[in-house]
Formats: sequence, C-alpha cells, structure tokens
Amino acid sequence: MTARMDKRFAALKAEGRPALVTYFMGGDPDYETSLGIMKALPEAGADVIELGMPFSDPMADGPAIQLAGQRALKAGQTLKKTLQLAADFRKVDADTPIVMMGYYNPIYIYGVEKFLDDALAAGIDGLIVVDLPPEMDDELCIPAIRKGINFIRLATPTTDDKRLPTVLKNTTGFVYYVSMNGITGSALPDPSLVSGAVERIKQHTELPVCVGFGVKTAEHAKLIGASADGVVVGTAIVNQIATSLTKDGKATADTIQAVATLVRGLSTGTRSARLVAAE
Repeated sequence: MTARMDKRFAALKAEGRPALVTYFMGGDPDYETSLGIMKALPEAGADVIELGMPFSDPMADGPAIQLAGQRALKAGQTLKKTLQLAADFRKVDADTPIVMMGYYNPIYIYGVEKFLDDALAAGIDGLIVVDLPPEMDDELCIPAIRKGINFIRLATPTTDDKRLPTVLKNTTGFVYYVSMNGITGSALPDPSLVSGAVERIKQHTELPVCVGFGVKTAEHAKLIGASADGVVVGTAIVNQIATSLTKDGKATADTIQAVATLVRGLSTGTRSARLVAAE
C-alpha cells in the first residue's frame, strides 16, 4: 500500500487526534481555482484529500455535489484533467494523501490498467469507487491493490456483521463509514450511534475508520472525531465553493479563501475532539 496513507494515520494516532478528510470536486468551478483550493486544504488543516471525479450520473450524491460535478464538466473537466490536478498538486505537496472518489464508468472508459498507471504517476494514494461492490473486486479493486493503490470501501448502517467481512476483505488504507442511509449532504447522525458503529467495524479490522455524511461544523467534527479515526467533510466544502461563485457559476476572489476559512474551523474541531473524549 502507499506509504503516505499509513504514515499519515500513524502520525495522527501518535498525536492522539482524528484525521480531517476533506472532499472537493476536481475542476469545480474551473481547473485553476480547483487547484488553488486543493493547495489551500493542507495549509488550512486537512490531513487527507478526497478528490472528486466529475461524472454525469452520480447516483449516490446529493444536490450540492451533483451541481459541483455539473459545473466541473461544463468547465471542461475530464478524468485526465483530474489526474493532472493531482500531479500539479504534488509539485508543492509530497506528503498529503490523495484519494480519488467517484464512479466506475469514467475509469472503465479510460481503461483500468492505464488509469492505475496514470494515477500512480500523478501521486494518487487511494480510490473510493462507490458503485463497485466487493463482488466486482476483480474489475478494479484487486488490480489497484496490486499496483500499490489503496482501495477504500464504504460501510453503512445497513452493513450487518454478516456482510461486513465481505466489505472489508480487500479494503486497504481506511474504512469509510457512511453514517446514515441516503445521499450525501444529509443531516448529522446521532454521535452515540456513530461511536457504536465505529466500535463494531473495529472488531473486524485493524484499519482506521473515518466517518462522513452530514459533518458541517467544527462542533460536528469534534463530536464525530471523539470516536472515529477520521472525520470526512464534503458537502459543506462544496457548498462553501458554490456560495462564493458569481450568479453564472464563475469563481470570485473569495472562493479559495472561503474554503480555507471553513476547513480551518473544522480542523479546530478535529484537533479538540479527543480532548473531549478524554474528559
């Protein structure tokens, strides 16, 4: 597996705090602004970056992330350009793990072997492909792991103890626990239920468990981070980008700064999470 991911989670464990995992859509609202956002994330306190791959039919995404994908596609973003985004980011940051997140269709069209080679060359550490179940591991998961790219799987409240071992079998890097059923950007789940779910998953795996869906504020991050190894924030960041744009969806002087400010606040939440847990 890529050393970057393991190294980052080991360092955070030693610090005694959860990771802040930040998602944004590659190419939203345009390539240059998107690259500026990506570069600003670690500085603002992001520990792992999830880089969205825009796709025209994103079935698991809520309205905010769907619109971000549409803005990116309209601005000419392609899978090749999303890989280029990672490569350009790597010129200034060699340490922050990057996980590409999206759907299988664009990867399939690109060609699995070519995609994995190009992803490695661009400095990608992991993949989250939401529409590939474990039954299809031969398609992308196993080839990715063979190349040394983490394949991160989603677990949900409906993933019972019978199903969980199957889901975790070829999962590497970390487990992404989707803390509620439904689409991205829904309400925050009950933190005590999240804590129980994290414990249940940890009975089946040594991997870090990161929790996402519904985290919007520093307080949310603090509550979820008390029991999780990482807190994933996506919709709140994507919304922050959207509200900073002009009426016709173009970037403004505030766009990058608005994201950095939000992430700084979220980072404060994750950094104080374990202090609460220890009280």
